[in-house]
Formats: sequence, C-alpha cells, structure tokens
Amino acid sequence: MIAGRIAAVQTGAIRPLGPKGVPSAIVKTPVAGAVAVGTLGLAGDAQGDPARHGGVDKAVHVYPLAHYARWARELSAQADRFPPGAFGENIVLDGLAEADICIGDRFDLGTARVEVSQARQPCWKLSLRFDVPDMARRVQVSGRTGWYLRVLVPGAVTAGDDMVLSARPNPGWDLARVQHLLYRDAPDRAALAEFADLTGLSASWRALALRRLESGAVEDWAPRLSG
Repeated sequence: MIAGRIAAVQTGAIRPLGPKGVPSAIVKTPVAGAVAVGTLGLAGDAQGDPARHGGVDKAVHVYPLAHYARWARELSAQADRFPPGAFGENIVLDGLAEADICIGDRFDLGTARVEVSQARQPCWKLSLRFDVPDMARRVQVSGRTGWYLRVLVPGAVTAGDDMVLSARPNPGWDLARVQHLLYRDAPDRAALAEFADLTGLSASWRALALRRLESGAVEDWAPRLSG
C-alpha cells in the first residue's frame, strides 16, 4: 500500500510579505480538528496571487515532512526558519516524497478524493519567506518542491489521517522524472509529447509542454525565480 500520514493540516490568510509588503498567504498555521476540503481548497485558506496560485488544479499543496531536516542542515544559519509547514503547504505529509508520487495519482485524503496535477513551481516569494536570495532556485534544483492536488470528491481532512493511493494511471511519470524533464534534461520532444498527454496533468503544465514542443525552446525562468 502506498500511503502517507498527515502530520499537519494548515491554512493561512493574506498578509504582507517581505520589505515591500507583497500580498501573500504563504504563512500558514496548523488547524486542529476536521477541515473541509472543497474543489478550490481547504476551508479558511487563501492565496495572495490567485492568477498563479490556487484554482481547481492547485487546490491543495502538499509538502513532505522529511525535507525539513535536510533544509535545516543545508542552510544551518537559517535552520530556525524550517519548522514543518514553513513552505506554505496545506498538508505536511510524512512517509511519501516526490519520487513516490506520479502525475494523475488518485488518493483518499481523509474523506476526500484528490488527484496529483503537478509539482510546485517555486517562485521568488520563497526567497522572501526564508530570507535566502536564491531560495526559489535552490528548491527547483533540489527537486524538493512538493506537489499540488485537485479535489475530485470534496470531504474533510484531519491531522493524523492517512493519504492512501487508490489509482495510478501514469506509473512511469513520477515527479522526480517530471522535474528532470522540465528543469535538467535537454529538450526531449518524444518525452514532452508523452508528458503533455498524461491523464490528470494540470492545464498550465500541459500548455507549458505544448509551448516547448512548438517553439523548441525552454522558457525563461528568471521572472518566476527572481521576481
């Protein structure tokens, strides 16, 4: 059985981030008890930039608990900035990481049914959050991004629940492979075409793959990573 244990459920409100007070809901706090899970995310949660965050394909963000200890070791001067939940995720998950998760995977999350749509694409707000100028790029290069879920069947989730795999339509497309394709490998037209056709893939990542196929070029990451 492929499953992880939910260490924390988190929500957050929009508040100023960084010296310029950029609106963001990346600061989230644990919620006790059952939290409703709807098609647009968790009850009581918000997104500071709804054009790029949230929506049906990015309703719930999951981040692996195991990554925090490694970040604290790698960035020891900022170790106190890496308590579980610091990446703005809704679900802190123990027991699974990106290499264990495939695009299109369907999970029972508490009483909800969810589907993996894409990995997180880190942006410059992470650099503000952790006061590390190149944090967004570090997250992308490391592959420790977490992932997004769309909600197929609304329900409720509580810390301590399990997230249990119920279907895997794309067993060859774990998120570690996806990240190599998008961020490390030379353009591979055959792999991009297969990727673009995956069941459950987010609309934004499908469009990204199709743009690369059309242009033969990789998009400029600087605006996303550096702001």
